Amino acid sequence: MHDGAHIGVEIDLDALWAAVPCPTLVVDRAGAVHALSTSAQSLLPGTTPGDEIAAAIDWLADAHHRLVQAPPASGAAAVKDQRLASGSVGSRKFDAYAAVLPSGEVAWSLVEDTGQLLREAQEALAREQERTAILLEASSVLTASLNVDRCREATVQLAARHLADAAVLVAPSAGRGRRLPVFYSGAAGAVEQCSVDADPAAVAGLSEALHGFPPVSSSWIDAATVPEWLVPQEFSGAVGSVMILSLPGHGVSAGALVLLRRADRPVYNAEDEVFAGMFAARAGAALSAARLYAEQAAITRTLMRDLLPPPLHGLHGIEFAGGYRASKDYEVVGGDFYDFHPAATPEDETLVVLGDVCGKGLEAAVMTGKIRNTLQALTPLAQDHEGVLTLLNRAMLSSDHTRFATLVLASVAYRDGEVVLRLTSAGHPPPLIVRDNGQVEEADTKGTLVGALPRITVQSFETSLAPGETCVLYTDGITEARGGPLGGDFFGEQRLAAALTGCAGMPAEAVVERVLMLTTQWVGKRVHDDIAVVAITAPQRTHLSAVDGHTRGRYVA
Repeated sequence: MHDGAHIGVEIDLDALWAAVPCPTLVVDRAGAVHALSTSAQSLLPGTTPGDEIAAAIDWLADAHHRLVQAPPASGAAAVKDQRLASGSVGSRKFDAYAAVLPSGEVAWSLVEDTGQLLREAQEALAREQERTAILLEASSVLTASLNVDRCREATVQLAARHLADAAVLVAPSAGRGRRLPVFYSGAAGAVEQCSVDADPAAVAGLSEALHGFPPVSSSWIDAATVPEWLVPQEFSGAVGSVMILSLPGHGVSAGALVLLRRADRPVYNAEDEVFAGMFAARAGAALSAARLYAEQAAITRTLMRDLLPPPLHGLHGIEFAGGYRASKDYEVVGGDFYDFHPAATPEDETLVVLGDVCGKGLEAAVMTGKIRNTLQALTPLAQDHEGVLTLLNRAMLSSDHTRFATLVLASVAYRDGEVVLRLTSAGHPPPLIVRDNGQVEEADTKGTLVGALPRITVQSFETSLAPGETCVLYTDGITEARGGPLGGDFFGEQRLAAALTGCAGMPAEAVVERVLMLTTQWVGKRVHDDIAVVAITAPQRTHLSAVDGHTRGRYVA
């Protein structure tokens, strides 16, 4: 490489090549590359010793020519630590520094422009921060609603705002037909929903996305082949680039997201596809959660239909009213329940059941459903309360559960101007009867609870209600409600009886509301048990005067 006088220099250069921190080239005076450092070889993989520097870096060749042609006074000392040229190699920008060797060759060091690196790093950081903010917004917005259609609308709105000039969400077909639910959104943010009769297989990548397969690269999709139904009406200009992504769900695809860019915009690249895939993953998870919630809600509504207390109303001249409050605000049903089996004719008896299953929450509610279904089947035998309770007891003992229940049965009929009652308690608090003079009586009925012992014993009680009198069935959630000034006192039977004293002559609904209101006020915000109450009232048969007997009263026969 050099003559003997410069062997030492050659040896030093050879030893230092691998350690040189920046790309360095040794160029002779004629402009031929004599040697390259390891980093220079990586920067210029096609350049080898002997090549012309002009073929490798043209702007460096110009600087080299000026340097070697300069007068001796502008030689090594003059150029030391000075930037003699700047230019780009590929997408990178470098400053060139020269060191004139004793042989007359020039060692050019290419120092990358740190300012450009900083700018590129800042731009990359800004892009990542923006994308992170978009993903955070998407996660927040998409999970804000568990309604499937609203989640789909939010998906296309976010996609059109941040990822495309227009976004289209194609949902899986609900049936076996070809009609597809489609959601469109453009730059304005408005969402249009319609049902389209189309074949997804006719669009490259759409059928695969709807089946949950990995997305087809946008470069493989010809924008000219996008059908009209897949382009929003407000989309202006020609479609220049298309990206189709699957919205991954729980085991099945939640749909396909189609992103459209106009022809005057840059086409989608690999970086765009990665980011869009991250967005699609979040959208798919949110849609799947919304769909799962909708399915569970539908199942719950179906099951709850038979668990919810039935509406009570007047029947054959008798008023019925009921009220129920679960122990927790977010629960709809629980262990307390009531049921109503109306008589077919005025001469027949209407059966009212009120009960309390051991436990709270959904498990207790399921048990109440079983009890109510069993009693429904036993309704033809309702004239024999003890027989009905005995059969119910056997049914409960034969099942796998270990829960028991207390009940009170009330057979009600209107005869000879009075409401005739037959009451039977099975381990339940006895009903209270409010007479027209405000006196409160306790029904003389008792019995063993149901579902605990092989044999039950009960004692029934018969009475009648004159007009304006009421029979109140209630659960221990009322009498055992803790509250008061110190928060630890039971509401108790005495307070309940005192409250009912003022209910003489009131309609059944008013009695129920008063009991629930007083219990709620007593408990306040404290924890309480399930509460159920039913009122059976013989309505007033005459008008009551409201003011001095001159106006129509509230109660009418």
